[in-house]
Amino acid sequence: MKSCLVGLGTLSVAGVASADSLEDGYETVVDVVEEGADNEGGESITPVLRELVGDNTLLKFPPGRYYIDEQLRLTGFENVGFVGENATLVPASYHEFDGPQYRLFRLGTSDNPGRNLLFERFDVDQTAAETGIRVLNAEVEDGLSVRYVTVYGVHDSGTWGPGLFNITDPDGEGVVYCFRAPDGAVHVDETPNAGDMWRGATGITVNQHHRGSLIFRNCTLGGFPDNGLYASNETGRVGIDGGWFRNSGTASIRLRGTVGKIADATVVVDENPHDSAGQHAIRLDGGDQFDLEGLTVDLPQPNGDAIRIMHDVDETSITNTELTVGDQPNNGIRIDAGAGPTTIEDTEIELEGSANAVRILGQDGGAVELRGVRITGDAVGTRNRHAIYCERNACQFLGLSVEQPGDDHRRGLELRGEDYLVADSTFETTHTPLVVNGADGVRIENCVGRSLEDGYSLRITSDAGSVSLADNEFPDGVRDDR
Repeated sequence: MKSCLVGLGTLSVAGVASADSLEDGYETVVDVVEEGADNEGGESITPVLRELVGDNTLLKFPPGRYYIDEQLRLTGFENVGFVGENATLVPASYHEFDGPQYRLFRLGTSDNPGRNLLFERFDVDQTAAETGIRVLNAEVEDGLSVRYVTVYGVHDSGTWGPGLFNITDPDGEGVVYCFRAPDGAVHVDETPNAGDMWRGATGITVNQHHRGSLIFRNCTLGGFPDNGLYASNETGRVGIDGGWFRNSGTASIRLRGTVGKIADATVVVDENPHDSAGQHAIRLDGGDQFDLEGLTVDLPQPNGDAIRIMHDVDETSITNTELTVGDQPNNGIRIDAGAGPTTIEDTEIELEGSANAVRILGQDGGAVELRGVRITGDAVGTRNRHAIYCERNACQFLGLSVEQPGDDHRRGLELRGEDYLVADSTFETTHTPLVVNGADGVRIENCVGRSLEDGYSLRITSDAGSVSLADNEFPDGVRDDR
């Protein structure tokens, strides 16, 4: 198993513990079936659990099916565990569950959190019609460990999505490992809860009560109508290490918070199951620093940008990442006006639609640096002509490889601000690969620019300021309109 994410505390996921070693951590160990819980799916087990659960207690669930038709709520606890062995939780349908608290387990609240919670090795069978439930709502100060929870079946009740997790102490830590809900959810309008919820379920939620460090490792989420994994916290740290996220509305991964990292994850958009107006693969809403590393983002049916960096983000780095965007006018990476310094390094972007591989907006945001970025694909120039569009001042483009042979005057790099360095890069595009459009303080050094059709290697518009050229190979000439 992978070690912890850098910059997010010292969290780690232990190996698979034996039953004996788990039991050693608790004063009381209870076999719930021996104490009266029905493991044949006939009677709800919640009344039995309510009598058994308490501080320093481990509840063990032997093989079987456990029917649940009401919430188990426990707050202010210390050291509680729930462990299954080939155990399947079977939630009641929307009409049979004791609402409006549509949760199987609510363990801790924001104003009365628990401490040291273990919840692992459960399957959840919600394949029956109009069935979908929040499996676990966990709010703890410290010591959260959730592992090997798999939800089977589409969430079609229109209630809360399967997981909510918060670490309420700024020094607290938690890990959610292999939490899976691959079948996603339907839009709330297609459920018995229509009219009582906006859009519908979110796969995994981290909300405003999160303060500590929380890692999601190797989790899986199918398409949810209101976001896949959504961390809306203003404070605290959230990391995503590995995992697979697909086809959610708004974004399959959406983050806010003090510090965030996404590493080695795969995000796919190949369907719009909820008729969503937009489906970004990854959206960064706001925070001090985000690091994205080793990602695979594949959008064969794009309905939003692959990566969207919003204006409240102070600093972002993207490294060793592969982006593929299909034939729609959606960007690879969009950096909104107001977003802070951004570095994109050793990243490949394949673009098939008339959009920008990298779109950099707003002159006065933080400096942007592209280093070792490769851009390919057959994107056309019909709507957005340039592979890279930059309004931002003080940006650098180093060691780029841009190949854009698409139709309709496809171009490479357009500069519109001030103070640029473009160096050690190769541009080969249908039309003019490099355009200085009103920009000033531009240095272009040791670059190659080739037009495949009737463009120039470089065009400088009449309103541009100073442009210096050194050691470049421009076989198609320079058009300077100043």
